[in-house]
Amino acid sequence: MSNEEKEVLNQDTPVQDQELDQAQDSLDSVETQDQVSSETLDQAIEEAEDQVGQLEAEKEALSDQLLRLQAEIQNMRRINQRERQDAAKYRSQSLASHLLDVADNLERALASPAESDDAKAIHKGIEMVYNQFKQAFEKEGISVIDPLNEAFDPNFHQAVSMMPAGEGQEADTVINVLQKGYMLQDRVLRPAMVIVAQ
Repeated sequence: MSNEEKEVLNQDTPVQDQELDQAQDSLDSVETQDQVSSETLDQAIEEAEDQVGQLEAEKEALSDQLLRLQAEIQNMRRINQRERQDAAKYRSQSLASHLLDVADNLERALASPAESDDAKAIHKGIEMVYNQFKQAFEKEGISVIDPLNEAFDPNFHQAVSMMPAGEGQEADTVINVLQKGYMLQDRVLRPAMVIVAQ
């Protein structure tokens, strides 16, 4: 090898070293970018998982809220239906309450003795009206509470006084009915006013 060739070879070495250094830097840069990309990717995956968790929690909360609202709507429908049924069932309560005094007066008129022919005719007319009243009450589901000789029940009877029990009478038994009571279906319109044995 000639001296010139050696010189050229020696001159190429710094250039090659420089190129080698640049290649190494490029390689290091690529590795660093890969490492940064990997970290960024891991971070993005974690954020996505967090978002998925939050969305699932929100979905569960909304699903629970939906179920509660559906249950509330069902309850409101049931209550509304029951109220409509009660309104239909007890629609005549107010009118019946006003007519109870009329029925009481008709009973009192029938209890009074009729001696003359005119009085007997009037008595007969009152009896017919009273029977019509009873039929109308029955059609509307109104029944009489007449608890004579029955056990006293504060749900259906109102005790106005107490008297000592007579022969054959048990304590807490109704011995006299001062005013009949009335029921509409299963609801008490007016309790019977009674005297109870002690």
